[in-house]
Amino acid sequence: MINLYNAHIESLSIHRVGNKSRNESTFLSDQPFGLKDEIVPLIKEYFFKPFRDKEENYFQFAHEVDLDYNDMFKFASEIFENPSNVHDISKKITNHLYEQSNHPHIKNGEVYVTYLTNITIDNNPVDVIGIFKSELQTDFLQFEEKGTALEMILQQGINLNKLDKGCLIFNYKKEEGYKILTVDSNRYDARYWLEHFLSVDAFQDENFITKKYLKFCQDFAKDVVLPAEDKKEEVMFMNRSVNYFAKNDQFEETNFLNEVLDNPDLIPEFKNYKVDKGEKYSIEDVTTFPIANAAVSDARKKIKNVINLDTNIQIKLDFINPESAEKFVEKGWDEEKQMYYYLVYFNKEQKS
Repeated sequence: MINLYNAHIESLSIHRVGNKSRNESTFLSDQPFGLKDEIVPLIKEYFFKPFRDKEENYFQFAHEVDLDYNDMFKFASEIFENPSNVHDISKKITNHLYEQSNHPHIKNGEVYVTYLTNITIDNNPVDVIGIFKSELQTDFLQFEEKGTALEMILQQGINLNKLDKGCLIFNYKKEEGYKILTVDSNRYDARYWLEHFLSVDAFQDENFITKKYLKFCQDFAKDVVLPAEDKKEEVMFMNRSVNYFAKNDQFEETNFLNEVLDNPDLIPEFKNYKVDKGEKYSIEDVTTFPIANAAVSDARKKIKNVINLDTNIQIKLDFINPESAEKFVEKGWDEEKQMYYYLVYFNKEQKS
């Protein structure tokens, strides 16, 4: 978890980067920008809002040979070692971004490189490098009094409600390639920001593994449990899975399978599914790991607990009290109507 509430901008460098394939140039400012008090809250909201609204999926700098060959890892390390050099290195970062801006779809824009303090991640206070880019300009109107008339002037500028691209590089877990958060609002050039400019991979901590394992379980429920059992059992399998993660600090696969799979015949099916699909989720060799509570909470919000029937009826199962569905919902087959049915037991109807 990150806390940006007390973040302080120690320095801000602003440059402009063009598109190399169109022979557009870069503009590098000689000096850092002098922030004024009235701008600070606006620019902080512009930079940080996308990260507050976004699920925390962390990345790390990576290189197939050695991290020291990753340009952005080197630049970040130089800044963290000597923050007074941030403006000079911000020029190198902008030039590096320019070298990756060689596709016709990539737009020119302003690059902001900031050095930030008073930020916490995983309850640890750290310094942070923020790199942001604005690309899309918005029309807006200005008005000017001229004599007895009010003139309308059309101008263009940056919409402070939408950051186009950005990343936060935390001075944390350097040996793994730093922890990094990134946003990209424009999907037409998604690869160049993550892969070419930053050169990052997913940060494979307990948060990452917990999310991936739960997503794997969700697909197993859909692909295997549903065809073998029914929709109710698919929903209940995911309910039991999430509850296992919620009440345990450590995941252990054998205990997990014995607890969440009512049908023992599905245990070998689960293991076979993992052999076939595990690499896709980066869990092929994972059998035990610490559970990240935040990832479980996020997953619970996304898992559907509704059975949709072709008779335009929905049955919503309670994830908080799963034993109710186990005890009081039964599925059967009506020979006369040649239809399936769900039988629901209750004492009285609850008021909404």
